[in-house]
Amino acid sequence: MDEKNLLPILETQKQLAIKSINACNEYTNKFGLALSPAETNELVRFQHEILKEMGRMELGQSIIPKLIYEFCDSQYISQDNYVKTLEEFQEMFYFFKNESLENLSDDELISGMKKYFDNECQGSIEKLRSTYLENMCKNSRYNYELYEDMYEEYDEKDKGDWGENV
Repeated sequence: MDEKNLLPILETQKQLAIKSINACNEYTNKFGLALSPAETNELVRFQHEILKEMGRMELGQSIIPKLIYEFCDSQYISQDNYVKTLEEFQEMFYFFKNESLENLSDDELISGMKKYFDNECQGSIEKLRSTYLENMCKNSRYNYELYEDMYEEYDEKDKGDWGENV
């Protein structure tokens, strides 16, 4: 379907996303975080670009409020890095939804992102992206426990073969 034909639907989704993101400010204010109308528009614009880039469509509610509610209490997020971090999380979310072959639910993926970001990664987005989420997706594809020590699990069961020859 041509994007021109989708414009009314996309505009409606955009307005709903903006409304739900703005509603998050009431909750996130207690953590010292708030999004201005311009920042909200930027997040929604960025989401549209990422979805297009990844060949995805989002039906229903935007993922942004879920990310906001999950991460707003992280000690590694401040007002200074809030928008940029939410953009990074969106990009990772959609990338790893694809990488997991849709085996991970939205909630499982976001929960894993939060668990690793706040603990093992100590706020390092790069470490989260390049190590823990990658391994979590591999575990989901091979039906292993999501949070187990991935390296030992693969070495034992596959003699070190990570699926390259499968």
